[in-house]
Amino acid sequence: MSEGRVRSGRQARQAERALKGHGHGRPYIVRNIPTYDVLSEENLLKIEAAADRVLAETGIEFRDDPEALDHWRRAGARVEGLLVKFEPGMLREILKSAPAEFTQHARNPAHSVQIGGRNVVFSPAYGSPFVMDLDRGRRFGTIEDFRNFIKLAQSSPNFHHSGGTICEPTDVPVNKRHLDMVMSHIELSDRPFMGSVTAEERSEDSIEMARILFGHSFVNDNCVILGNVNVNSPLVWDGTMTKSLRAYARANQAAVIVPFILGGAMGPVTNAGGIVQSLAETMAGCALTQLERKGAPVIFGNFLSSMSLRSGSPTFGTPEPAIGSQVIGQLARRLNLPLRCSGNFTTSKLPDAQAMMEGTMSMLAAVHCGANFILHSAGFLDGLLSMSYEKFMLDADLCGALHAYLDGIRMDEDQLAVDAFAEVGPGNHFFGSAHTLRHYETAFWDSELSDNEPFEKWEAAGSDDAATRANRLWKQRLREFESPPLDEGIRDGLREFVERKKAGMADAWH
Repeated sequence: MSEGRVRSGRQARQAERALKGHGHGRPYIVRNIPTYDVLSEENLLKIEAAADRVLAETGIEFRDDPEALDHWRRAGARVEGLLVKFEPGMLREILKSAPAEFTQHARNPAHSVQIGGRNVVFSPAYGSPFVMDLDRGRRFGTIEDFRNFIKLAQSSPNFHHSGGTICEPTDVPVNKRHLDMVMSHIELSDRPFMGSVTAEERSEDSIEMARILFGHSFVNDNCVILGNVNVNSPLVWDGTMTKSLRAYARANQAAVIVPFILGGAMGPVTNAGGIVQSLAETMAGCALTQLERKGAPVIFGNFLSSMSLRSGSPTFGTPEPAIGSQVIGQLARRLNLPLRCSGNFTTSKLPDAQAMMEGTMSMLAAVHCGANFILHSAGFLDGLLSMSYEKFMLDADLCGALHAYLDGIRMDEDQLAVDAFAEVGPGNHFFGSAHTLRHYETAFWDSELSDNEPFEKWEAAGSDDAATRANRLWKQRLREFESPPLDEGIRDGLREFVERKKAGMADAWH
């Protein structure tokens, strides 16, 4: 049987799964397995009490954003210069106005996602300055690479979101690249997307482009764009981030609030201490969105990581942050907030066994902790310094498997298969039974990249490893890609906006 016939049969089975509402191919996942709770009520209260002490006794600095400090004064916090201290329970009270669940609308309504509750959304990795593939090795990312990864995400049924800064397009000026990135997401994908956060005006440009796409009144009433903002851990919120998160909240768009805590450097080496810090920093950022606009959607984010204490090098995909993510999930649910947590993390420099082992550990942590929005679902390599074409395709395959994993076990008369036992009887096989034939095309998840052939057949075909197969697949996907349709009037309006903004400023490369 030819490779083309195998591929077309596989694609038919995937389409069938999507139509029947299980497997992959849905706009987002509704989990059918429980979250995994690690800590008891007593120990969760200890974590929360420690975070309250840090907030009240040590406090958090808010730098270069006088309006943020004014918000805290009006809310009743103690403001001592740049340092803000919070009475126990204050931030939890403010956070009661944030929605527990919200819709992020896509330009194709069939691809809108629900964030919060039992819903799970997979989005590509974010922020790498380098890209790599088996043919050309590691190099700085370009706008062509950026657009390629959007195409690869759009063409896969295993993702639900187009992502944001999938890689840095370093061939475009720093002060203008946000315009090209948002435009690329809009033109090449009809899924939800993220905007810029590197300066307040870039956040506002991103939101304005969303208004051109969706309409001003719709954007005022609905979430259509996310902004991923990071704490400058430990215990510092800088003005670049707080101004951006306030810009998103002001426009009724969702900020994703994420501390990046490298245990032993930007936070304690102990897991419990890192969790305490994460809770304190994230609650403060989430609460600030509510002071800017009460009821604005916000996502409680987290990025725990470890390091090699011998060398000082970051490590990703390790067990301590994975189990810490389970606790973060418990804490986010107690706050009744949507959660972004963990992702496909690795420090491997190649799409190899280390990469998949570390990535699978951290993705399972995300799945079991109850994360609703999983950024970094695919492509993450080299400690997030590199975005890998082959790793992207391997991770997409893992995301497909996780769709089936999150479906759990369906229970009905047909699934229990009592009639099949009666038909087959003792000592006979089920392969040709009516029950098997009825479920033949949809019973099991079908990998696009795994080789399940006998050794001799695999050897005769060239003995290719998974990365080599992934290399072929991403090239095929790019060759076959077709952009989803976009209204020409909207496209013209967006292009005019981008051209006008670029013409109004000189190129800046820093």
